[in-house]
Amino acid sequence: MATRVTMPRLSDTMTEGTVAKWLKKVGDKINEGDILAEIETDKATMEFESFNSGTLLHIGIPEGQTAAVDSLLAIIGEPGEKIDDALTRGGAELSEAKGDAPKAEAPKAEEKKEEDKPEETKVAAEAKEPAPAASADLPKGVTVVTMPRLSDTMTEGTVAKWLKKVGDKVAEGDILAEIETDKATMEFESFNAGTLLFIGINEGQSAPVDSVLAIVGPEGTDVTGVAENFKKGGAAPAEKVEAQPAEGKSEDKHEEIVSDGKRIFISPLARKMAEEKGINISQVKGSGENGRIVRADIENFTPTAAQTAAPAAAAPAEQKTDASVAKPYVPVGKEETEEIKNNQMRKVIAKRLSESAQTAPVFYLTIEVLMDNAMTAREAINAMPETKVSFNDMVIKACAMALRKHPKVNSTWKEDATLLHKHIHVGVAVAVEDGLLVPVLKFADQMTLTQIGGNVRDLAGKAKNKKIQPAEMEGSTFTVSNLGMFGISEFTSIINQPNSAILSVGAIEQKPVVKDGQIVVGNTMKVTLACDHRTVDGATGAQFLQTLRTYLENPVTMLA
Repeated sequence: MATRVTMPRLSDTMTEGTVAKWLKKVGDKINEGDILAEIETDKATMEFESFNSGTLLHIGIPEGQTAAVDSLLAIIGEPGEKIDDALTRGGAELSEAKGDAPKAEAPKAEEKKEEDKPEETKVAAEAKEPAPAASADLPKGVTVVTMPRLSDTMTEGTVAKWLKKVGDKVAEGDILAEIETDKATMEFESFNAGTLLFIGINEGQSAPVDSVLAIVGPEGTDVTGVAENFKKGGAAPAEKVEAQPAEGKSEDKHEEIVSDGKRIFISPLARKMAEEKGINISQVKGSGENGRIVRADIENFTPTAAQTAAPAAAAPAEQKTDASVAKPYVPVGKEETEEIKNNQMRKVIAKRLSESAQTAPVFYLTIEVLMDNAMTAREAINAMPETKVSFNDMVIKACAMALRKHPKVNSTWKEDATLLHKHIHVGVAVAVEDGLLVPVLKFADQMTLTQIGGNVRDLAGKAKNKKIQPAEMEGSTFTVSNLGMFGISEFTSIINQPNSAILSVGAIEQKPVVKDGQIVVGNTMKVTLACDHRTVDGATGAQFLQTLRTYLENPVTMLA
């Protein structure tokens, strides 16, 4: 009985996931509780367990690919079970699966016995449908590797570099090539073992997704005509490209330029880059075939002192004799841009904050709080053995107590109603390497200062080490964001929906203040409350801040 396994929803905000790594391969036995794969969500990379037992018959989302929640991730069933229906129907289980074809890639009309079937692997296929088979039978053990779809917007790719050459042994997991997509240059692993028999797209060339990239199979296998006859999804046969130049895209054909009696070989792409950078190509040494100048030569070119002085030497004589005329300085450098692929966390941060900024009518309220008493209280608390409380812990505690008195700030907007939460769950924004996470302190108003401090340190540590669980980041009713430790005196934050407000906390600064009609040195801290005007009115937000100030300026009130 074939069972469809779909991309799980591993957090409340997850809409799509990326398969970071498969722990099982097609044909492996699966027991309930086995780890199938590591799934990268918007918040963390998590192990995904199988809830079924059987044999892994099909992988629907290759490593590194992203797919929406509920997309087909895998199919588990009995060995030899036919899975055509499981690939086309959307039910959770299919009880009528019959037949003996264990692979989704095999054509429906194929009549060969199981032991005679070639192993066909669809590399980097779209997750929603099985890979179509080649238009002609392949020699036994031979696999056609096609240009993978490495991003959701990719329609073609460029082979930046081959890491293997024809005749090399290839093991499963070896890096075959570096593929340049519309978003980044990525290493492309082989999912097959054997010998590299054919390269279909040379370095520097571009080709559509599903074009023949390479052929892998047993050493010495004759693959003549395989690339020409291979089709993916009805596409035209792939063109032979062995004779094409190795640098530039497919339109970057060999080109010659004659300068000062010297013939210069340069690709159109390299020539265009040289023109944009103002580089004299006669000074560039080509690293390509026959000394041909390629893109890398232009990117890595650095003029020597003699070359940069050449324009001055050619200046009119009258300019040389006029010492009062300064020679113009021409800066020479290398323009570099690093492209970093957006991971799932960064994508979801962008999506959710954009939605918040676009949907919520926000206003901001700022107050300045005297922190002298808070500083004294914190010093006294931390003098106790095994006790450590930060100013941020004191702010969280004050917010939790103020929310109890101003429930409208502790609310959520819905189109048909406003939810006033009786519980107080404070989210604490934590900066991590890949973005921003918001662990949640559940029932923060019931915690002491030391309990808040301990829980914040524990959750922040988990977040930074990617060990935090989705349940520990769900359910916030209010959020605190603190940049005071970075010396930021004042800032505003985007509301972490579905919250109605977020508090931005600045640094404590020493400055002149007026006390009892006298100017004295004091320590102040600015806090800014961002409010969703659909649920929080100006007066409500102001009253909340007044209460917050009372707690922070009189911390003994938080110890009761």
